[in-house]
Amino acid sequence: MKWGLNFRGPRLGTKLALMGLALLVVPWFSYLQLVEMERLLIQGQSQAQLLTAEGISTLFNGREDLFNDLPVTLEDFEPLYAQPLENTIRLDANAEDWGKAQDDANYLSFGSPAGTQDADFDLLLGERADYLYAHMRIKDDRLVYRDTEYLRLDNADHIRLNFIGAGGQDGRMSLIFDESDMVTGFAMDSEWRYAATGSADNRVQGVLRRVAGANEIVLEFRIPLSLLGSRKYFGLTYVDVDDALQREVVRSTQTLPTKADQNFNLVVLRTPEVRNIVQGLGYSGAKILVIDDLQRVRAEVGATRQQTEEDAPTIRAGTVTRQLTRAGDFIRSVFLGAGDDQDAPKEGSGERQESPADRAIRISLQGDPIALRNRVSGNEEIILAAHPIVSADQVIGTVIVEQNIDDILRFQRTALEQVLLLSLLSLFAIFLALITFAGRLAWRIRNLRRDASAAIDVRGRLRRGGLLNEINAGDEIGDLARSVSNMLEKLKQHNGFLENMPRTLRHEINNPLNTLSTSLQNLAEEHPDIDSSKYLESAKRGVNRIGSIVQNLADAANLEEALEAEELEEIDLNELLASYVANCGGAPATARFEYHGSPAPARALVSDFRIEQMLDKLIDNAVDFHRAGTPIRVQLECFGDLAQIVVANRGAALSKSKLNTIFDSMVSHRGPDNRLHFGLGLHVVRIIAEHHGGTVTAVNLEDLSGVAFVIRLPLVMPSNKSSRIQNVSDGALRAER
Repeated sequence: MKWGLNFRGPRLGTKLALMGLALLVVPWFSYLQLVEMERLLIQGQSQAQLLTAEGISTLFNGREDLFNDLPVTLEDFEPLYAQPLENTIRLDANAEDWGKAQDDANYLSFGSPAGTQDADFDLLLGERADYLYAHMRIKDDRLVYRDTEYLRLDNADHIRLNFIGAGGQDGRMSLIFDESDMVTGFAMDSEWRYAATGSADNRVQGVLRRVAGANEIVLEFRIPLSLLGSRKYFGLTYVDVDDALQREVVRSTQTLPTKADQNFNLVVLRTPEVRNIVQGLGYSGAKILVIDDLQRVRAEVGATRQQTEEDAPTIRAGTVTRQLTRAGDFIRSVFLGAGDDQDAPKEGSGERQESPADRAIRISLQGDPIALRNRVSGNEEIILAAHPIVSADQVIGTVIVEQNIDDILRFQRTALEQVLLLSLLSLFAIFLALITFAGRLAWRIRNLRRDASAAIDVRGRLRRGGLLNEINAGDEIGDLARSVSNMLEKLKQHNGFLENMPRTLRHEINNPLNTLSTSLQNLAEEHPDIDSSKYLESAKRGVNRIGSIVQNLADAANLEEALEAEELEEIDLNELLASYVANCGGAPATARFEYHGSPAPARALVSDFRIEQMLDKLIDNAVDFHRAGTPIRVQLECFGDLAQIVVANRGAALSKSKLNTIFDSMVSHRGPDNRLHFGLGLHVVRIIAEHHGGTVTAVNLEDLSGVAFVIRLPLVMPSNKSSRIQNVSDGALRAER
């Protein structure tokens, strides 16, 4: 409770600054509007892509022949699936540029079940730009290259390819290894011994690499798809020769069918007829895929825009844009939730999560069209729209349209930059205006406070009856200034009345008081026998007391005016104080005085009468409150250009509140048993000390055994004694030594 009562709240400038921060809601709502606009644009593009996918799917509705052009059903084959390759493949026996296709799950293994015997191999197939790519990992502890002195090509390690050519005839080709680790293709005769044409087929290219310490060969080659014909019958055999002298075949591993199967293994590729249909349907920034019901890509046209070398300067120049985008994504994730990013693959789970592309294919093959937003990289997002292809109420495939949303994101980033820039400029201008306004307002209020404080001095006396600042202002501060000025004017009139009241009372009371005093004197003269009456003496004392009270009130009221009219003269305070203490004979017999003067002269411009009047008040106060049997000490010391007069007595100590108010007018701390006092004595002491350019303070002695009054007055000439000015408590203690 006490803390709450003492808490006053922030200052005006802080309040205005906090109110200015509320303007941040404007860019916040602008950002929310941009997010909603982005959502609407993406929704519109999703609907457009879905309509495009639906339109393309109508071209294939009922065309089962386009999806059943394979010779037989896949149950009759061990398919060699060729992965679609997105990247350009460099023939270097390294599969890093194959992208996602290089996963171990996509390799097909042939040979022994354990896969550890010579000639066992793993095969990975890919298709790109009308070429069939192959990546093989072959177990072979001894590699035997072709000997160029022999015409036969079957007496060294090599690969045999079986296929049906474009004309329907059987095709044979051997991939031969030479010591340069290059792979060369030769068309072979029916016995697989000699080259059919005598020259290599330059369309076949490849390279091999031996893995040190692993008894393994890594091989990468490519052949044109036109070599395989339309049905893409395909078989592959690795022939292992270990003895470079005997050159006999040790073992061979093949993908060809077993004796119980009359068909070659099949390479599943995109269907040319389907691709020809969708070839002219693509457009910039979009990719169209036709997938059959077995999730095989039968045609692919176009590509989503990728970052090219020409875009690099733009990307480097867009660092601020990327940072804004990240900030926007963070704000969206914190305040708006995941939003559209919920379609992205989730990470951190032990189970394999379904990607948006797989989800779109699965749902569309179930017969439902769908559009999803997918983030494929840190700075690229696409929209997947999938629509099923139907024939006789059966889903035979799906059409997927992928398109990037770079235009939408670019628009959003541009708008975000503009909103942020305008918001920052406007907020800066508003903050500057608010700070200027707050500073101006605070400056005016401080001036008004200083003006109001200057109208009253530290003792509570009114110096002037009005304010000088903000009187003519037309706002609320001007109204406040005029109200305070009117109040000060009324207070000045009231104070003037109070100041003149003692003079009026003195004049009005003295007349009947003089009459009463004369009457008492005449009464005593006419009746000498009652001159010693106690009642007459009591009446005389009452008259004298009333006169003394009226005189004190008049003196206090007229003291400042009287001081202004008096002339100051240079006297030695040491002599004045010594003479004054020596003449304190009128004090009660119980009071004993001690004086300690300064060894150096203490000359000051003062009025000796007023200094004695000041000492009278202090001595009277000390006599009234001193402890019986203890002396009252008066001490004079000089510190630099100041003279310090200390009047100390042993007695009751004063509280802190009394020490702060003891010199105020009409304040008395005497008990109810003391004689009548109006609290003007010490007030007169303060007025006299300040008139001489000095100060007066009251302090308790260090051991709280009494009170000391310390008066400091300026000297005419600085003392030769170089010493720092001691504090009040030091002076009081010295007075008691």
